[in-house]
Amino acid sequence: MTDIDKAPVDEDTPGGGPLVVLEKVNKHFGELHVLRDINLTIQRGEVVVVIGPSGGGKSTLCRSINRLEPIDDGTILVDGKKLPEEGKELARLRSDVGMVFQSFNLFAHKTILQNVTLGPIKVRKVGKQEAEKHAMELLDRVGIANQAEKYPAQLSGGQQQRAAIARALAMKPKVMLFDEPTSALDPEMVKEVLDVMTSLAQEGMTMIVVTHEMGFARRAAQKVVFMADGQIVEESTPDEFFTNARTDRAKDFLSKILTH
Repeated sequence: MTDIDKAPVDEDTPGGGPLVVLEKVNKHFGELHVLRDINLTIQRGEVVVVIGPSGGGKSTLCRSINRLEPIDDGTILVDGKKLPEEGKELARLRSDVGMVFQSFNLFAHKTILQNVTLGPIKVRKVGKQEAEKHAMELLDRVGIANQAEKYPAQLSGGQQQRAAIARALAMKPKVMLFDEPTSALDPEMVKEVLDVMTSLAQEGMTMIVVTHEMGFARRAAQKVVFMADGQIVEESTPDEFFTNARTDRAKDFLSKILTH
């Protein structure tokens, strides 16, 4: 991989204060209470890894930060602004919050280069030439510049996920959300995606990552958030969490995953 450029800094970003704040956030799916009074603060440049058993609310938490899932009550602030309900303001917010999904969600009928330039051209109103130049830099950065003219189906899963990361970065987001980005990949492709994510973390990109990859959590996170039954059960540094979890729920979870 080439020398990696520094993560883009948005000129409009106010200097201080946390970048993402959730206060007393609740969400129901029918009778199911999937997020229960969630309070979470993410500082600029912080990498937060969210782990926990399936069905604990991790993905819903991630998706609520850019309003893919509307919340029932509570507040979510991104860069000091409350999440808008809909319309242009919501589109603007979504362009500040990059999202990488478990399934790559690339447009099958567009080339990789077209996938990466679509957002900047349509949403940010960037000129085609400038968008393509920046897209090629990003594809080089994630190690797939030579695949730019191919279609998603011609790429491996790992390459498609790296293209999806480049697409999210093309919008110059203030924060990146990753919702189990490696869980649909074959084991040998996981490392290439985690390597890209680790390099982003080292550059100071603010990241919220829902993952089962404990090695990544230990290596790249500043904060581990352990969720179960719709609640944040523990929040601490990776060292503290993996060597000295405080709650029985977390100890039980760790005993099951770290012995395999």
